[in-house]
Amino acid sequence: MMTLDDNYVKILFRFHSNIFDEEMVETMWAAIVDRDKGLYKLDSIPFYAPLVASDDVVFAEFDDQEQMLTYRKTVEYSGNSTIQIVLMDKFTDINTIRDMFRELGCVSEKVNEGYFSMEIPFSVDYKNIKQKLDEMETKEIIVYAEPCLADGHRY
Repeated sequence: MMTLDDNYVKILFRFHSNIFDEEMVETMWAAIVDRDKGLYKLDSIPFYAPLVASDDVVFAEFDDQEQMLTYRKTVEYSGNSTIQIVLMDKFTDINTIRDMFRELGCVSEKVNEGYFSMEIPFSVDYKNIKQKLDEMETKEIIVYAEPCLADGHRY
């Protein structure tokens, strides 16, 4: 009998971070699309990895040096976007901000009390979200980055 875990794998992403100016590594869960062809659908919101979003289909292969499945390229974009948010105002509760964006249709994953990564689904209009991000950044509550902005979310 197959379990849920038999349908999922962890994929390693190695990339240069412009924010930290160093080589970084992140692992993400992905559903197996076609193991023989090395195709997997990301099931995680990237914390740091740029240019990928949840539900993207990626090509990954086993890397002898890394000793695990390693990302090589994205083969199908989901249309989802990933936004990285750093809390600047220590008096603001990060979960309050996450709840506000959840009400606008965004899912997020908290890394710690000062940082979270957020997904904007392809079906959600980014205009109101971007307006709220800009407003909060102007008030110095947050700073944010758009490491993976889908074509449908560009203005």
